[in-house]
Amino acid sequence: MTEDTFKRGGSRPGAGRKKGSSVYGEPTKAVRVPESLLATVTELLEHKKKQTAEEIMNHPDVFLPDLDGPIPSIPFYGASVAAGFPSPADDFIEKRLDLNELLISKPASTFFVRAEGESMLGAGIHPGDVLVVDRSVNANVGKVVVCALDGELTVKRLRSKEGKLVLSPENPEYPDIPLNEGAEMVIWGVVTSVIHNV
Repeated sequence: MTEDTFKRGGSRPGAGRKKGSSVYGEPTKAVRVPESLLATVTELLEHKKKQTAEEIMNHPDVFLPDLDGPIPSIPFYGASVAAGFPSPADDFIEKRLDLNELLISKPASTFFVRAEGESMLGAGIHPGDVLVVDRSVNANVGKVVVCALDGELTVKRLRSKEGKLVLSPENPEYPDIPLNEGAEMVIWGVVTSVIHNV
Protein backbone atom coordinates (compact mmCIF):
# COMPACT_ATOMS: atom_id res chain seq x y z
CA MET A 1 0.00 0.00 0.00
CA THR A 2 1.18 3.48 -0.77
CA GLU A 3 0.84 6.50 1.45
CA ASP A 4 -1.82 7.80 -0.95
CA THR A 5 -4.04 4.79 -0.14
CA PHE A 6 -4.54 5.99 3.42
CA LYS A 7 -5.71 9.41 2.23
CA ARG A 8 -8.68 7.99 0.36
CA GLY A 9 -12.16 7.52 1.75
CA GLY A 10 -13.75 9.05 4.83
CA SER A 11 -15.13 12.53 5.17
CA ARG A 12 -13.29 15.46 3.64
CA PRO A 13 -13.83 19.09 4.60
CA GLY A 14 -16.06 20.84 2.07
CA ALA A 15 -16.96 17.61 0.27
CA GLY A 16 -20.44 16.23 -0.30
CA ARG A 17 -23.81 17.92 -0.27
CA LYS A 18 -24.47 20.72 2.15
CA LYS A 19 -27.14 20.10 4.78
CA GLY A 20 -30.53 21.31 3.59
CA SER A 21 -29.51 21.33 -0.07
CA SER A 22 -31.90 18.54 -1.08
CA VAL A 23 -34.98 19.20 -3.24
CA TYR A 24 -36.94 19.54 0.02
CA GLY A 25 -34.76 22.35 1.37
CA GLU A 26 -33.96 20.51 4.60
CA PRO A 27 -32.03 17.44 5.79
CA THR A 28 -33.52 14.08 4.79
CA LYS A 29 -33.64 10.69 6.48
CA ALA A 30 -33.98 7.17 5.08
CA VAL A 31 -37.19 5.43 6.22
CA ARG A 32 -38.96 2.14 5.54
CA VAL A 33 -42.35 2.55 3.87
CA PRO A 34 -44.97 -0.26 3.65
CA GLU A 35 -45.45 -1.25 0.02
CA SER A 36 -49.19 -0.56 0.29
CA LEU A 37 -48.41 3.12 1.10
CA LEU A 38 -45.48 3.60 -1.31
CA ALA A 39 -47.50 5.27 -4.09
CA THR A 40 -49.27 7.60 -1.64
CA VAL A 41 -46.05 8.60 0.13
CA THR A 42 -44.29 9.17 -3.20
CA GLU A 43 -47.14 11.43 -4.29
CA LEU A 44 -46.95 13.39 -1.05
CA LEU A 45 -43.21 13.87 -1.53
CA GLU A 46 -43.76 15.17 -5.04
CA HIS A 47 -46.08 17.81 -3.62
CA LYS A 48 -43.52 18.59 -0.91
CA LYS A 49 -40.92 19.36 -3.57
CA LYS A 50 -43.17 22.14 -4.88
CA GLN A 51 -43.50 23.66 -1.43
CA THR A 52 -41.31 26.64 -0.61
CA ALA A 53 -40.80 28.55 2.60
CA GLU A 54 -41.63 31.75 0.72
CA GLU A 55 -45.03 30.35 -0.30
CA ILE A 56 -45.86 29.59 3.33
CA MET A 57 -44.57 32.84 4.78
CA ASN A 58 -46.40 34.99 2.22
CA HIS A 59 -49.77 33.39 2.90
CA PRO A 60 -52.18 35.97 4.41
CA ASP A 61 -53.28 33.63 7.22
CA VAL A 62 -49.75 32.78 8.37
CA PHE A 63 -47.76 34.88 10.82
CA LEU A 64 -44.29 34.40 12.29
CA PRO A 65 -42.87 34.70 15.80
CA ASP A 66 -41.08 38.00 16.37
CA LEU A 67 -37.63 36.66 17.21
CA ASP A 68 -36.02 40.10 17.37
CA GLY A 69 -38.56 41.73 19.65
CA PRO A 70 -38.34 42.01 23.45
CA ILE A 71 -38.93 38.69 25.21
CA PRO A 72 -41.51 39.01 27.98
CA SER A 73 -40.98 36.77 30.96
CA ILE A 74 -43.83 35.87 33.29
CA PRO A 75 -43.56 34.58 36.88
CA PHE A 76 -43.78 30.78 36.98
CA TYR A 77 -44.83 29.46 40.40
CA GLY A 78 -43.49 26.12 41.61
CA ALA A 79 -46.87 24.98 42.96
CA SER A 80 -49.37 23.11 40.79
CA VAL A 81 -52.98 24.29 40.66
CA ALA A 82 -55.48 21.72 41.89
CA ALA A 83 -58.50 21.17 39.67
CA GLY A 84 -60.42 19.67 42.59
CA PHE A 85 -60.34 21.01 46.16
CA PRO A 86 -57.89 23.83 46.80
CA SER A 87 -54.70 23.11 48.69
CA PRO A 88 -52.22 25.51 50.32
CA ALA A 89 -50.07 26.96 47.52
CA ASP A 90 -46.34 27.38 47.76
CA ASP A 91 -45.38 31.00 48.05
CA PHE A 92 -42.32 31.11 45.81
CA ILE A 93 -41.54 31.69 42.15
CA GLU A 94 -39.69 28.74 40.61
CA LYS A 95 -38.38 30.82 37.69
CA ARG A 96 -39.51 33.25 35.04
CA LEU A 97 -41.13 31.65 32.02
CA ASP A 98 -40.58 32.77 28.43
CA LEU A 99 -43.53 31.63 26.31
CA ASN A 100 -41.35 31.51 23.17
CA GLU A 101 -39.10 29.03 24.94
CA LEU A 102 -42.12 26.98 26.04
CA LEU A 103 -43.93 26.87 22.68
CA ILE A 104 -41.19 27.09 20.05
CA SER A 105 -38.40 24.54 19.78
CA LYS A 106 -37.16 25.49 16.28
CA PRO A 107 -37.83 29.18 15.56
CA ALA A 108 -36.56 29.07 11.96
CA SER A 109 -39.14 26.44 10.97
CA THR A 110 -42.06 27.65 13.10
CA PHE A 111 -45.07 29.71 12.08
CA PHE A 112 -48.49 30.49 13.56
CA VAL A 113 -51.89 30.18 11.92
CA ARG A 114 -55.40 30.80 13.26
CA ALA A 115 -57.89 27.93 13.21
CA GLU A 116 -61.37 28.26 11.73
CA GLY A 117 -64.39 25.98 11.98
CA GLU A 118 -65.25 23.16 14.38
CA SER A 119 -63.89 20.08 12.60
CA MET A 120 -61.06 19.62 15.15
CA LEU A 121 -62.93 20.16 18.43
CA GLY A 122 -62.05 16.63 19.58
CA ALA A 123 -58.35 17.52 19.37
CA GLY A 124 -58.88 20.61 21.52
CA ILE A 125 -58.72 23.01 18.55
CA HIS A 126 -61.50 25.61 18.62
CA PRO A 127 -62.42 28.42 16.19
CA GLY A 128 -60.03 31.34 16.69
CA ASP A 129 -57.29 29.28 18.37
CA VAL A 130 -53.73 30.02 17.31
CA LEU A 131 -51.83 26.94 16.14
CA VAL A 132 -48.07 26.66 16.58
CA VAL A 133 -46.83 24.80 13.49
CA ASP A 134 -43.34 23.34 12.98
CA ARG A 135 -42.25 22.55 9.41
CA SER A 136 -39.30 20.44 10.60
CA VAL A 137 -41.41 17.82 12.41
CA ASN A 138 -42.10 14.63 10.44
CA ALA A 139 -45.72 14.48 9.31
CA ASN A 140 -46.26 10.90 10.45
CA VAL A 141 -49.62 9.15 10.54
CA GLY A 142 -51.42 10.28 13.69
CA LYS A 143 -50.01 13.83 13.68
CA VAL A 144 -52.22 16.90 13.38
CA VAL A 145 -51.06 18.72 10.25
CA VAL A 146 -51.68 22.02 8.54
CA CYS A 147 -51.83 21.58 4.78
CA ALA A 148 -52.83 23.40 1.64
CA LEU A 149 -55.54 21.39 -0.08
CA ASP A 150 -56.48 22.64 -3.54
CA GLY A 151 -55.23 26.07 -2.48
CA GLU A 152 -57.14 26.22 0.83
CA LEU A 153 -55.47 25.86 4.24
CA THR A 154 -56.91 23.19 6.52
CA VAL A 155 -55.94 21.48 9.76
CA LYS A 156 -56.66 17.77 10.14
CA ARG A 157 -55.19 14.59 11.62
CA LEU A 158 -53.25 12.47 9.13
CA ARG A 159 -54.53 8.88 9.25
CA SER A 160 -54.17 5.68 7.27
CA LYS A 161 -57.42 3.89 6.43
CA GLU A 162 -57.54 0.76 4.29
CA GLY A 163 -54.00 1.41 3.09
CA LYS A 164 -54.69 4.99 1.99
CA LEU A 165 -53.87 8.28 3.65
CA VAL A 166 -56.76 10.53 4.63
CA LEU A 167 -57.12 13.88 6.34
CA SER A 168 -59.35 13.07 9.28
CA PRO A 169 -61.37 15.55 11.36
CA GLU A 170 -61.82 15.21 15.12
CA ASN A 171 -65.56 15.80 14.97
CA PRO A 172 -68.04 13.09 13.90
CA GLU A 173 -70.13 15.67 12.03
CA TYR A 174 -67.37 16.11 9.44
CA PRO A 175 -66.25 13.47 6.90
CA ASP A 176 -62.72 12.25 6.17
CA ILE A 177 -60.97 13.85 3.22
CA PRO A 178 -59.36 11.14 1.06
CA LEU A 179 -56.09 12.13 -0.60
CA ASN A 180 -57.04 11.30 -4.16
CA GLU A 181 -54.54 11.40 -7.00
CA GLY A 182 -56.11 14.52 -8.47
CA ALA A 183 -55.96 16.52 -5.23
CA GLU A 184 -53.36 19.26 -4.91
CA MET A 185 -52.19 18.78 -1.33
CA VAL A 186 -49.04 20.03 0.37
CA ILE A 187 -48.36 19.50 4.08
CA TRP A 188 -47.02 22.74 5.50
CA GLY A 189 -46.18 21.49 8.98
CA VAL A 190 -47.19 19.65 12.15
CA VAL A 191 -49.17 21.33 14.92
CA THR A 192 -47.08 21.22 18.11
CA SER A 193 -49.16 23.47 20.39
CA VAL A 194 -52.53 25.19 20.52
CA ILE A 195 -53.01 28.64 22.07
CA HIS A 196 -56.58 28.66 23.32
CA ASN A 197 -58.33 31.46 25.19
CA VAL A 198 -60.61 30.31 28.02
